[in-house]
Amino acid sequence: MLSAITFGAILAAANTVSAHGWVDAWTISGQNYIGFNPTAAPWVPDQGTIGWPAWNTDTGPVYSKNVDSPDIICSTNATNAKLYASPIAAGSTINFHWTTWPDSHHGPIMSYLAACNGDCASVNKRQLKWFKIAERGQLSYGAGGGKSGTWADDELRAANGAWSVKIPSSIKAGNYVLRNEIIALHSAYDVGAAQLYPQCANIKVTGGGKATPDGVIGTALYNQNDPGIHYNIYNDESKPVYQIPGPKLFTG
Repeated sequence: MLSAITFGAILAAANTVSAHGWVDAWTISGQNYIGFNPTAAPWVPDQGTIGWPAWNTDTGPVYSKNVDSPDIICSTNATNAKLYASPIAAGSTINFHWTTWPDSHHGPIMSYLAACNGDCASVNKRQLKWFKIAERGQLSYGAGGGKSGTWADDELRAANGAWSVKIPSSIKAGNYVLRNEIIALHSAYDVGAAQLYPQCANIKVTGGGKATPDGVIGTALYNQNDPGIHYNIYNDESKPVYQIPGPKLFTG
């Protein structure tokens, strides 16, 4: 549990930044957990959270020109969270909350899991293999000519930052890192300029089945030239089909 001083410092820092977002709350098995606040990292580097500490102190993104950097895994200079959420049964839903998301940012939202095969507090993040468990992309076309359509993160914004993901009922019990990510495509018409916002947390999955889905290491999830990464959201006149990037969705 965070002290009143620590919690106050985190909230004060949060109020000074509104440019981008991060997951500031997780609700797992009926328990509420504060997310790691990167704006407070210089003053409170260990915030006692299940969220992986990251050092994007300006709450900025990982740009798609750097998708082969370890920063893409769980954000800038991210390190392992030391704590876990209360165990969650496979097949259950995790709720979480993003801070205020900018009106100009439009794009998909995806969630991944990676099995730690041991302790997530000490696992090498570069060796984690991620499989996608949820994705949502473009919901409706825009008028084109500079007018974008409706995207998953517009739903998130309309829900005041609330989002959720269901843990597959078939996966094997164990320790996992949950990775939720928003990709902002407002500048993605230039190669390397898409903005990616990954957020990670440690969870323990109980029950479940025997599935151990194949995964992809974080630095191989995307290429800056992928059609879902290099994409013009302002040119919907021809009714293009948006291809959500990353590995195929696990539906087992």
